[in-house]
Amino acid sequence: MPSFDIVSELNMMEVENAFNQARKELAQRFDFKGTSTDLERDKDGNVVLKANSEGRAEAAYGVLLEKLAKRTVPLEGLDPQPVQPAAGGHVRQLVKLKKGIKQEDAKKIVALVKDSGLKVQASIQGDAVRVTAKKRDDLQVIMQEVRGAGLGIPILFQNFRD
Repeated sequence: MPSFDIVSELNMMEVENAFNQARKELAQRFDFKGTSTDLERDKDGNVVLKANSEGRAEAAYGVLLEKLAKRTVPLEGLDPQPVQPAAGGHVRQLVKLKKGIKQEDAKKIVALVKDSGLKVQASIQGDAVRVTAKKRDDLQVIMQEVRGAGLGIPILFQNFRD
């Protein structure tokens, strides 16, 4: 029986490329010269924005979003935290990268698949949802429905088996 997995991941290579481009632009742009605005990665792979004012932090976040969008990284995969004060009158902002499908989102996907009226089965397997059907055409219809559902998470389809 044909099947595929629905997963929520970001292409980390593209995220890394966009991160490096944003760092380079922040270092070279005139309005950021002389400021201590910088982007860093923490041990979990999340992005940390450091700046000397909240306005600069927001501008740096805008540069990061622009570079991610140019590299076709889905922006739903970002979870920006509020700007927090840091030592020395600086501010920092953590931008978490979402990984995996949460249980609530997985249940929404399973409900969406079951409500489609097609002869397909969906099962939650850890942080992925496996969809199986007798016909490949039914799976392709489900792919379109899940993409168009607007779940707020980056959706990828992997392990398509026939």
